[in-house]
Amino acid sequence: MSLRFALRPLARPTFRPLVPVLARGYARAARNDMGEGEAAIYKMLDEAFPGTRLDVQDVSGGCGSFYAIMISSPAFKGLTMVKQHKLVNECLKETIKGIHGLQLKTIAEDSA
Repeated sequence: MSLRFALRPLARPTFRPLVPVLARGYARAARNDMGEGEAAIYKMLDEAFPGTRLDVQDVSGGCGSFYAIMISSPAFKGLTMVKQHKLVNECLKETIKGIHGLQLKTIAEDSA
């Protein structure tokens, strides 16, 4: 048997978002089921970046070591994604020191 026939091509990996909740609709209201860490991050971001969308989710299984954040704000308008992320990271500087990972999605919105 030839080696050429024994090998099969690898299947293409399918993309699965790390946080399926980031694909759903949003409202700017804290969820009722937020844990302590999620609520603290939500409060900081809500005060610093007014806007229409904000969701903070602990995606570490509840241990508080990895968070997914989706935030929109007029404060991001005209800024590159890197600068938007820097603004959020600066706001959460002390909190970030105690966690292992952060998935961040920022969206610039019109101020009107």
